Amino acid sequence: MLYASDLARTFGFRDVLVDDRIDDLPDLIACLLADAVERRLRRNLTRSYRHRDGILTRVRGRIDSLNTETRRLLSMGEVFCRFDELTIDTPRNRLVHAALERMARLVEGPERAHQCRSLASTFARAGVEGRRPPRSEIAQNQIGRNDSTDQYMIALAELAFDLALPTEECGSKSIAAPEREEMWVHRLFERAVIGFARAELEPLGWRVHGKFPLTWQVSSASEGLPAILPRMETDFVLDAPESGHRTIIDTKFTSIVRPSRFADARLKSEYLYQMYAYLRSQEGLAPQWDHARGLFLHPAIETSVYERVVIQDHLLIFATVDLSRTVPEIRNELRCVLFGEDHGTARTRLPVESK
Repeated sequence: MLYASDLARTFGFRDVLVDDRIDDLPDLIACLLADAVERRLRRNLTRSYRHRDGILTRVRGRIDSLNTETRRLLSMGEVFCRFDELTIDTPRNRLVHAALERMARLVEGPERAHQCRSLASTFARAGVEGRRPPRSEIAQNQIGRNDSTDQYMIALAELAFDLALPTEECGSKSIAAPEREEMWVHRLFERAVIGFARAELEPLGWRVHGKFPLTWQVSSASEGLPAILPRMETDFVLDAPESGHRTIIDTKFTSIVRPSRFADARLKSEYLYQMYAYLRSQEGLAPQWDHARGLFLHPAIETSVYERVVIQDHLLIFATVDLSRTVPEIRNELRCVLFGEDHGTARTRLPVESK
């Protein structure tokens, strides 16, 4: 949910237990919060109006006649006014400022702590207080359609203070219950992997392209063919920072193998044909396509598969990520798979299905 961010849809509420074993959670939240804040600062922080009143030498907003007459302000050339002021010191910005300072104290890595402190200083220089606002102020500060980009950043800032994750067990804490419709969970896995790549690899210089369309190199075609020619679109593409090596990645929320009545389980041949078409159809368009890699990534439970094959100068990788493992192990496994390395666990040898 954290990495997928914009797909954290909910359906009603349910009572669950929360897991407060947070050994790895602060670093994860700090990484995502810092990234979200940096992206938001590029477009300026959201401003809002706040109500103020005071004694002024000129009229601003509405005049409070009672206070003006009671204090005899007119004789001194002053007037008591009530007015709304546009400010950047809003409850949501104060919450983010306070969350950054908190994460700077909790994270272990000095670089991440420095990043959080630096961003907190940016808020302070802009005039945003570092005091955490009460929940009543946050509740009153509704996020409108024009500033919906703040929602993810605010959710991470609130999580920085809670530092607890929901479990699958029933308990006393009421939270929003995520939907479990199969197609949505498939998209959640896809977006989570893309979000992980952006959070982990982009700071290292990698380029992450989401929903990458591919084109057929058509030399001639009949008039009606373009309307019925299948489109090609892969989930996302990774470009290495120095070598320029390109990797096409396709996530599949299915089993990596298909059972067979007369033989051992085999890789699904249609996936192999799909990736073969992706890679071969782009040859000659640019140098990075000539030796591009293909990666199929599947979720798994208590199973680990990492198989490689080179076909006509293109490396194809079939891999799984074991979601039953601990959070640090899952993150390390994803890093290794995206970098194109064997994650060091027991591997399952699988043949390719033939038709």
